[in-house]
Amino acid sequence: MLIPNQKVHLSLLEEKDVTLCIKREDTIHPFISGNKYRKLKYNLLEAKKENQTKLLTFGGAFSNHIAATAYAGKKSDVKTIGVIRGEELKENWSENPTLQLAAEHGMEFHFVSRSEYKEKDSPIFHEKMKTLFGDFYELPEGGTNALAVKGCEEILTDSDVEFNFICSCVGTGGTVAGLINSVKPHQTVLGFPALKGDFLKQDILKFARNENWELVPDYHFGGYAKVDESLIDFINIFKKETEIPLDPIYTGKMLFGILEKVKQGFFKPGTRILAIHSGGLQGIKGMNLVLKKKKLPLLDI
Repeated sequence: MLIPNQKVHLSLLEEKDVTLCIKREDTIHPFISGNKYRKLKYNLLEAKKENQTKLLTFGGAFSNHIAATAYAGKKSDVKTIGVIRGEELKENWSENPTLQLAAEHGMEFHFVSRSEYKEKDSPIFHEKMKTLFGDFYELPEGGTNALAVKGCEEILTDSDVEFNFICSCVGTGGTVAGLINSVKPHQTVLGFPALKGDFLKQDILKFARNENWELVPDYHFGGYAKVDESLIDFINIFKKETEIPLDPIYTGKMLFGILEKVKQGFFKPGTRILAIHSGGLQGIKGMNLVLKKKKLPLLDI
């Protein structure tokens, strides 16, 4: 699968003599785009190999992983079950664009409280799910496991060796670990976390085999799914100037961080950067509902 690298034309980049291209993984598929396709690929094959007819996974109200898993399960003839964080969503989930999309593709929901959700990796919770749903193939939140990392190791191709830096958003760490494992010795991976906290490094180290990487933790905008007016403005202006849409949870924060680093002179003249667009655009509708309630500007769709 050949995914195009789109060059970004901005005056800042010309001024600093830095080349920035974006690998448009978001164009893989309308529903299973970006890293979600990569993470699901080998897990679905494994589920079939194990003769599993049900796949259970976890996510929040606007989870890209939930939406992608539902569609992929439908196409693979595997029933999907989504354990959703926030039992208050049980009464009005149909008003949520992401959950509505997942339901249209056949996903069954099981809503749990936030406190119970924190116990989702415990043996007791697992046995409870087995009692409710019988045997199933389990995918962790965000889809990250060894098979997901294997899929993400296929993002880069031989034509990407010209780049000095490979930049990726970081959620659960699977995508960036796959990139770390597949880059060439002269390349450095920069991960831009969408969450606060130091735990991500340890999560990445569970799967990463190389050492030529670092996290850039300064552009999470307050934490997961947190945005402000400056980020919204940036995403809208970036789309207008480049015709490349970004999502506010992951890719918007990464590109904001990359261009801030360019401004600061972090990248030497002549540097070539490849940023991985991990998709997630389905979440914009849901974020706009949140922004509207907060009386903040909306994201262009």
